[in-house]
Amino acid sequence: MRLGCIADDFTGATDLANNLVRAGMRCVLTNGVLSSGVLSSGEPSNRVPELNHASDRFDTADIDAIVVALKSRTIAASDAIAQSLAALAWLKERGAQQIYFKICSTFDSTDQGNIGPVTEALMDAVGSDFAIACPAFPENKRTIFKGYLFAGDGLLNESGMQNHPLTPMSDANLVRVLQRQSRRKVGLIDYSVVARGAAAIRQRVAQLRTDGYGLAIVDAISNDDLMQLGQALADMPIVTAGSGVAIGLPQNFGLAPSAQAALLPASPGRRAIVSGSCSLATLAQVAAYRDGGEPSFQIDAADLLDGHAGDGKRSAHSEQQRIQALVSKALAWYHGQPQHSAPLFYSSAAADQVRSVQQQLGVAKAGYLIEQVLANIALALVRSGVRQLLVAGGETSGAVVQTLAVQQLRIGPQIDPGVPWCATQIEASAGQWLQLALKSGNFGSTDFFQKAWSVKTLTVYS
Repeated sequence: MRLGCIADDFTGATDLANNLVRAGMRCVLTNGVLSSGVLSSGEPSNRVPELNHASDRFDTADIDAIVVALKSRTIAASDAIAQSLAALAWLKERGAQQIYFKICSTFDSTDQGNIGPVTEALMDAVGSDFAIACPAFPENKRTIFKGYLFAGDGLLNESGMQNHPLTPMSDANLVRVLQRQSRRKVGLIDYSVVARGAAAIRQRVAQLRTDGYGLAIVDAISNDDLMQLGQALADMPIVTAGSGVAIGLPQNFGLAPSAQAALLPASPGRRAIVSGSCSLATLAQVAAYRDGGEPSFQIDAADLLDGHAGDGKRSAHSEQQRIQALVSKALAWYHGQPQHSAPLFYSSAAADQVRSVQQQLGVAKAGYLIEQVLANIALALVRSGVRQLLVAGGETSGAVVQTLAVQQLRIGPQIDPGVPWCATQIEASAGQWLQLALKSGNFGSTDFFQKAWSVKTLTVYS
């Protein structure tokens, strides 16, 4: 096992793992720090009993990288540090030669953290005096020039991120942003250096160290820049970056892009899609799939309001009963669809429709209830024989993974940038696998749902 990765959210973890696989690394993603064993304890504790989960056990001799998915991006910095250090210790115990702290490509953080505090805690733990930070991901239009982060063609603070409810990014200058949350002095490795290649980057790092800097933002506007940066980072114990830098690291371990790294176990069975994201990209994907004549079932959030029972009728049923009523209704519809189809279940809706329910339930409550409905639909689908499941939305993906009690995922081929197919073992006795695609809301082309089924994943892994 060569590379140990700590990701600050789940879809970011799959994004990172996807890039590592594309660059030739065989990769497993874990949902948090697992308790013991090679990768897991071998015990199906905390699993959904009806699914008879296997241990998802992989020998580390078969793995080049492990990505530990945390949910630490917006929690208190002290808690994020504690979780990240636990992940670091777990990865080092399993032989990780280099540690990668995966952050968001829009550098989501506040002046209190969590990027700076976690990076410095990891540096302290391994005794490192210098680290870089580079959220660039040119394939998804995240580039850095002169220390300024661009989202598409505009600066980060003009992209809509300045209005983010948890991590408003009002400053596109990442040197300033990182300095406000760090003890160490923050410098810049600008494009005039990066353009000259790996040797020039290493020379700049040496100079920054001499000048008393402990951290540096790195410019990057293309994949070629990331490949050069990757070479320059070969001996650096800690790397803080978005998923883009991952394409440049496997070469340091003698690995090159190979289809073999993306092989997944066969998972014959029915297919389905569960979508909870209300991002513009996912709304367009839902519309394209539905308007293309594919079977689609909309979850009406209004049915979760007190006094409704999933069929529009007045009811005094409890919250849990209302959730189960909607799940039962959705499952009954599903069983009436053709076996060869890939039905879509979606709560995705325009902002004004969502706002109406939020006003009656509260923002957090409305989101939680919808997530529970979709996660329970996903569970019912898997119990009914679905073996390829596509999930759209970061929060929805987290809820589904938690409800299915997924501990580990083998990472397979890419559908679109940042979104791979994955696989987890669910039937120990029969050797059955579930393939999952967990899509961040803003990722993917308009025809993403249709495209997902055309990706070749059903190659038996051995």
